[in-house]
Amino acid sequence: MRITVLIDQWSEKPEDHDPVADQVTAALLEGEHEVSYVGVHGDLRALVDDLERSKPELVFNLSESFRDHLFGAVGIVGMLDLLGIKYTGGGPGEFYMQQDKALTKKLLAFDKIKYPEFAVFSQDSDFETGGNLRMPLFVKPLRQDSSIGIGKDALVDNFRDMMKRILSIHDKINDAALVEEYIDGREIYVGVLGNSMPTALPPIEIDFSGLPEGAPKIMSSRAKWNTRSAEYKGTKAVLADLPDELKARLQKVALDAYRALRVRDYGRVDMRLTPSGDIYVLEVNASCYLEKDSEFATSARVAGMSYVQLINEIVDLAVERHGIR
Repeated sequence: MRITVLIDQWSEKPEDHDPVADQVTAALLEGEHEVSYVGVHGDLRALVDDLERSKPELVFNLSESFRDHLFGAVGIVGMLDLLGIKYTGGGPGEFYMQQDKALTKKLLAFDKIKYPEFAVFSQDSDFETGGNLRMPLFVKPLRQDSSIGIGKDALVDNFRDMMKRILSIHDKINDAALVEEYIDGREIYVGVLGNSMPTALPPIEIDFSGLPEGAPKIMSSRAKWNTRSAEYKGTKAVLADLPDELKARLQKVALDAYRALRVRDYGRVDMRLTPSGDIYVLEVNASCYLEKDSEFATSARVAGMSYVQLINEIVDLAVERHGIR
């Protein structure tokens, strides 16, 4: 097929983009596809022209933003829909729900899937809550992803620190604050592949044992992206050591959440497993990060699927969903 990889272009330099784009492209070339790049930058007209020039039969969408628009990812896939261009992964609805974490929780509630009790503190309205909250609390931006705005001060155990953190999110990130009960337990990620009959991949656990003493067991922005930080060096993703029954329960919850949020082709469900065996869904990530050493790709590898097979399976799922001959 003619596949265009849609990537976030960080500057005018062609090579200035996330290396995952090169990894996906290499995998598609091994799948014998004809591959081209289109970079998403600040010029919408140029973006449309580039897409029409490349004439893709399918877009492999790796774009996550447009300029500094909060819902830029929603707009990009909406544009693809309006142009009649078929693409992998989530659509406008899935990306919107992924960014509005409170809305996600309300949809999970309809299907009776457990999640941490929460409240939303907006800049311009009264707060909304899903219940009476108990300390400690986890305070983070409502609509940001990639752990943006999440640091060691995100975990609070008193009202004063909670309000300080809320105001900081309002002022520095210009977003509403999501306040949710902190679930003490193991952090488990389950990747899911498929549409009408999705399959859950082996659970991956975040090992926090290398964190400095007293550091909160959370995936902060430093733990995810700052390779020199103690948080990054002190956390690692490992295959979860679980009894078969518990593994099956986690995979079922992941599949239920995946279906509840109408995720397409592939995604990852982040959960917490308490010592008593309760499972809480933290987030549902449509079109999750596809770097070859990411939790998702690692899980697929454990299931016997190479990175090349994984990327081309996502293409096959999108082709089938769109009804492309």
